[in-house]
Amino acid sequence: MTIKNQSVALIDCNNFYVSCERVFNPALKRKPIIVLSNNDGCVIARSQEVKNLGIKMGVPWFKVQGFAKNHKIITYSSNYTLYADMSNRVMKIISEFGSHQEIYSIDECFLNLTELKHIDLNDYGQRIRARINRLLGLPVCVGFGASKTLAKIANHLAKKHLIYNGVCDLSIKEHDVLDALFFKIQVKEVWGVGKRIEKKLVELGINTVLDLKRSSPRVLRKKFSITMERTVRELNGESCIPLEEVTRPKKQLICSRGFGIPVFSLDELSEAITTYTTRVAEKLRYQKSVATMVYVFIQTNPFKNKDQQYNSGRLISLMKPTNDTRELISAALRGLKSIYKPGLAYKKAGVLLDNLLSSNQYQKCLFDDIASQKNSESLMQAIDRINSKMGSGTIKFTGEGLQKRWSAKSEKKTQCYTTSIDEIPVAHCGPN
Repeated sequence: MTIKNQSVALIDCNNFYVSCERVFNPALKRKPIIVLSNNDGCVIARSQEVKNLGIKMGVPWFKVQGFAKNHKIITYSSNYTLYADMSNRVMKIISEFGSHQEIYSIDECFLNLTELKHIDLNDYGQRIRARINRLLGLPVCVGFGASKTLAKIANHLAKKHLIYNGVCDLSIKEHDVLDALFFKIQVKEVWGVGKRIEKKLVELGINTVLDLKRSSPRVLRKKFSITMERTVRELNGESCIPLEEVTRPKKQLICSRGFGIPVFSLDELSEAITTYTTRVAEKLRYQKSVATMVYVFIQTNPFKNKDQQYNSGRLISLMKPTNDTRELISAALRGLKSIYKPGLAYKKAGVLLDNLLSSNQYQKCLFDDIASQKNSESLMQAIDRINSKMGSGTIKFTGEGLQKRWSAKSEKKTQCYTTSIDEIPVAHCGPN
């Protein structure tokens, strides 16, 4: 179904992880900054100054470490606790500007503003930017369009061209003006067009957004999918992709990490698997789901060619669906013991929960122990409430261990300024 005369906004934080770090250290403004992934492995965020130096997203840190040192690039380990909290604050502020919001990722969301079409959207976008900057100190750009795809492109233009001052409203552009803009934008910038699809489109002579806009939706549906047809229609002003105001539960949940040091013993691998299972079980309960399968995997370092290589996993089917951390840990550890090989240097491990069902809708067993199930639910809820209020890991399972020598590297991680009372920033007054 398509809808005409829609007005959609996309609000996107600029260089989000880097911007979060700058909020609490203003001296970082205009300095080249990199944020690294778990275990300080890859580049996952770059300031504009770093982008200008040519460092690509996702490049392994060891490949650019020397270059970064020569160019005095400041490097941070990822601080996901801080970024998640800042994201929640941003989304709450944005929600005040529209009644229909879809949180698309940690740093961007859509708003349906159809009921506000009578207002000056450019001015409205500047108000959104000013509010977020004043309350949080984060820079954002806003794009407006008649569909989500057009709003995405508008946001891209707002980021790339200073003339828009952070806000681009494509809904007020004439058709010939839009075509002139789309002619200058490569097709890879269209929402949902990845490298594989871009390659196929280029083979068909579709190189720009304008080329895609002028393509036949039905022809592209046959060559690709209904999603591509909707994209073409959205580029032509038809709203085919509605806002999802309620986040759909994920069908799979995973927690995996690289180790800070090579791990050899089953005991330390068990600690890691227990820890990862605990984290992913919390996510499972948060989305009100239960799991029917647990997949556990371990692997050695594929970059160390001289070492013996090993990569194995095991899928464990559960007797009954559950979101009880204890039962999930038990299954994961059974899987680990069945695939563990002594004498190897393990680099990474992980736990995946699969075939997830709604905790309110799955088929119960006639012989279920109702009292035991209620006790399980009460215990898990109590643990989640305490950890939510007092901080993650306040209550731990014994198998998680205390030392955790294997923990991922995060040598350059900043403080959790907004979520830990011990790490709240302190202003030091100078001498009178």
